[in-house]
Amino acid sequence: MIITYFGKEFFKIQLGDTTIAFNPISKDSKLKTSRFGADIALITTNHPDYNGVENLSFGEKEPFVARGPGEYETKNIFIKGISSGPKGENAVLNTIYILSVDKMNICFLGALSSKIFSPEAREEIDSVDILFVPLNGGSLTPSDSYAIAVSLEPKIIIPMDYDENTLKKFLKEGGEEKIEPLDKLTVKQKDVEGKEGEIVVIASSA
Repeated sequence: MIITYFGKEFFKIQLGDTTIAFNPISKDSKLKTSRFGADIALITTNHPDYNGVENLSFGEKEPFVARGPGEYETKNIFIKGISSGPKGENAVLNTIYILSVDKMNICFLGALSSKIFSPEAREEIDSVDILFVPLNGGSLTPSDSYAIAVSLEPKIIIPMDYDENTLKKFLKEGGEEKIEPLDKLTVKQKDVEGKEGEIVVIASSA
């Protein structure tokens, strides 16, 4: 499995001939976007920074799209979308996605705007191998983001939607001074075995 980051919360996961995209940046966003063919598109929030499905049709590829809570199955991948819960003053409607890829459990928290999960969401998130957590979400601080991440007990934590300042504070919470960003993360099931909350930073290729 190869994970590539395109900024904000836009990620691509490649597994053989299957490509999964999370929160693609729309052409209507002020942010720089990227275009490639995807088989599956998971949209956590209906906002131009996260819903650019039009950038994922390329050649013969037309993605299956999930846009909110529910259960989905495509390409032999089972996906569960769960509402992230309570709505604060700055909250947005957001879906957390849970899926298993290459025998690894992935949890993508999306555009969280509150450090408090609904009990239903917290109950659904279990045995996480790779967790994607936002650092610039709504009223969340890097400290909040780290506390959320470790509470879910993932083996690997991938921060997203970060800048230099929030990443530095997030790493400090984890007892790290600095982590050299990877161009992309190539990971197999055996690579996550025995890990406990290891932070992996992926540089944006956008």
